[in-house]
Amino acid sequence: MPIYRHHLIEVELKALRPTQMTVGMGEVRQKSEHWSTLDPLQRSHYLSRHWFPAVRGPKARYYIIDHHHLGLALILEKVQSTQLVLMQDFAALSPREFWVVMDQHQWVHPYDRHGHRRDFNELPKKLTDLIDDPYRSLAGVIKSSGGFPKDGEPFAEFLWADFFRRRISAQMLKTDPEGAVGRAQELAHGKESSHLPGWSGINFDGEDDLDTDSKTSPARRSRKS
Repeated sequence: MPIYRHHLIEVELKALRPTQMTVGMGEVRQKSEHWSTLDPLQRSHYLSRHWFPAVRGPKARYYIIDHHHLGLALILEKVQSTQLVLMQDFAALSPREFWVVMDQHQWVHPYDRHGHRRDFNELPKKLTDLIDDPYRSLAGVIKSSGGFPKDGEPFAEFLWADFFRRRISAQMLKTDPEGAVGRAQELAHGKESSHLPGWSGINFDGEDDLDTDSKTSPARRSRKS
């Protein structure tokens, strides 16, 4: 039974529904390893500061719209519950209407590990059913190393992952991960990626452009339909 504390809702982690199909397991492992270094007091403090934004959907189920990697990492670390912030309550909608509205808000990303759009009914029913996308892990590494900042664009890392997917072979990513990271870092600062959210590479005159403000960076890539 949910426990309401002001604007926060305490829920069982395993009951949360994802709004995407994949994660980068490399990033999940990093979060899991970080959790293992914390003592009990630090863990309590960490959970009190990391809330999951969520939408209430049909049958009063909670769908998280961010922090999928953290959620999965916490489940793997045997954490039982967490707190979420309710962004919208769409419980009155039919399942079909619900997903249409979620799509309009850009709160769902129904793309598989190959970058192909799938039906909403193919979305995983629980976080532990999320599939590994190595290119999402690659995008996470590039973001962490300063290749692009965390951006307000929904599912921005997946846009970068799809960009790398088309330019770096799966074979290279598997057999030469350091080389793949180096190539991705080059791509992240080149003109080819200037349409992506958070791009902070060279400008169109070939000069350095260190402005990482997403409001002033070049045109952002439109979402797939």
